[in-house]
Amino acid sequence: MTKVSAGRAYATLVTNADYARGALALVRSLRLTGTEADILVLYTGGVAARDLAPLSALGARLCEAELLPTSEAFNERHARARLHANAPFTKGRKPEFHTPLDNFAKLRLWQHVEFEKIVFIDADAIVLRNIDRLFSYPEFSAAPNVYESLADFHRLNSGVFVAKPSHETFAGMLARLDRPDAFWPRTDQTFLQAFFPDWHGLPVFCNMLQYVWFNLPELWDWKSIAVLHYQYEKPWEKNHPKADRLGPLIALWQAFHDGGPIPDIAALPGPAARG
Repeated sequence: MTKVSAGRAYATLVTNADYARGALALVRSLRLTGTEADILVLYTGGVAARDLAPLSALGARLCEAELLPTSEAFNERHARARLHANAPFTKGRKPEFHTPLDNFAKLRLWQHVEFEKIVFIDADAIVLRNIDRLFSYPEFSAAPNVYESLADFHRLNSGVFVAKPSHETFAGMLARLDRPDAFWPRTDQTFLQAFFPDWHGLPVFCNMLQYVWFNLPELWDWKSIAVLHYQYEKPWEKNHPKADRLGPLIALWQAFHDGGPIPDIAALPGPAARG
C-alpha cells in the first residue's frame, strides 16, 4: 500500500438523497481499502442533514458547496430538458433525480487548497482495491470514457480524476466556463477536457464503466479493476431498466452499501463473452 502524506484527500459530490446513498457505498468501499487519506464529501443545498449523517459517522469530512455563479442563460442551456434535447443520451438512461447543472459544482474542488492533491470519485462508484498510488499522478489525470468501443479512448470520463487545488486555477475555470453561448454537452466532462487538453490518461481499470460488462466483456478483469463506476442507470434504482444485464454488479454495490460481507472480488465470475 502506498503511504499517503498529509494534505491529500479523496472527494466526492452529493447533490441529493439518491447520491447520498451512492456516497455511503463509496465511502465504505474506500475505508475497506485501508487508505489513510482524508475523505471529503462536498454537498449542495439539496441534501438534508439526515442523509449526510451516515457519511459523517464513517469519518468523512462534510463541506457545503454552493452551485457556481453561472448566468441565467448558461443555466437555461444546461438545464436537463434543454441539455438532453441538444445532446441526447442514446446509450443509456439518466435517472430523473439527475440534474446536469449540478455537475459543474465539482469544480469547487480547486478551492480546497488545504489539500495538496485530491482524487475525485463520483458518488455512483465503488473502490475495489487501494488506489492511493493515484496521488502520485499529475494534474489533470482521468480515465478514458470507454464503455462501447475502444474508439472512445480519446474522451475522458470525469468519474475519477486527479486535481491539484489552486485558487488561480479555479478563477481561470470560472472565466472560461460561462463565456457567451458556451455549451458543454457532457457538462463538466466536456469542460474539463477543453480546459486540460493535454490531460494524462489513467488506466481504464481506475474508472471501469459498468456498460463494459455487456459491451466489451473481453476488457473486464476483476483482478485489475480498481474503481467500478455505475454510469447511466444507478444500482439503487427501483425498476432498473438494465437490472437483468447488470445483476452481479448491482449485488456487489448493495453489499458495500449495506455494510455486509464483501465477496472476494478477484474470484467473482466475469461476464459472458459475446458470441
